[in-house]
Amino acid sequence: MQHQTSPIIQPAELLALANDPNLVLIDASAGSKVRYDEKHLKGALYIDLNTDLADIKADYADGGRHPLPTTDQFATVLGKFGISPSSHVVIYDDKNGSNAAARCWWMLKAIGHPKVQVLNGGFNAGIEAGFATRGEVETPKETGKYPIGNWNLTQAALSEVEEASKNGKQLIIDVRDANRYAGLTEPIDLIAGHIPGAANIPFTENLDSNGWFLAPDVLKAKYEKALTGFGAAQTIVHCGSGVTACHTLLAMAYAGLPIPKLYVGSWSEWSRNDKEMVLAPKG
Repeated sequence: MQHQTSPIIQPAELLALANDPNLVLIDASAGSKVRYDEKHLKGALYIDLNTDLADIKADYADGGRHPLPTTDQFATVLGKFGISPSSHVVIYDDKNGSNAAARCWWMLKAIGHPKVQVLNGGFNAGIEAGFATRGEVETPKETGKYPIGNWNLTQAALSEVEEASKNGKQLIIDVRDANRYAGLTEPIDLIAGHIPGAANIPFTENLDSNGWFLAPDVLKAKYEKALTGFGAAQTIVHCGSGVTACHTLLAMAYAGLPIPKLYVGSWSEWSRNDKEMVLAPKG
């Protein structure tokens, strides 16, 4: 039986891989290019959420703030980073996996890449484990375009989410923090609130007090309870723009559960398309 690669890699395990010629280390810390230029884990290549992991349109109503690129675009990006089907890709960021590391993981998983993991504890955990750091420019060993067919993990389009919000036959999970879900605050999008019928399970609840993922058995019990009566095919996970939602999909995969549908457009698309919204009570 073929061994299944865990979606999460521990810092000590990464340290043991430091000299593996197949290792491609990716820093996916969105908005942290300045920090990356000053210090990053040795050998790590900086991947940009906006230009490498998304195909942003002029109007966010068209797919939200971070729509997926085409598979052909992503194939070119992977070649630029020297990622081939034989690469062991390890991704980290500086926000416990929620700052695009999980999104990058989901995208690689969705094209069927066999060996991709996210570093538990992220950037700081790698340093604390003794992984060397650098401030110099890293040069990728570019390869040809990655052979990609279709996105293999399931997604939910705006129309499906709208139908699910009305019929109650699917579970919609909103992973944003409770205040954003309740419509009390909205730091990014134009309108504060949530999709009707959506349950709020903040992605931060996947982590312990130190910012590490909860144990797989704990996550499994948590999500099996949350998904009672719904299978992965009847579950849709979203956030603000399809990035932190992947953190919860990663947590479910770490727990050994099937990966539900990702609504990539998320609140940033929904709230710009004149759809029904649950807003904070007035007064």
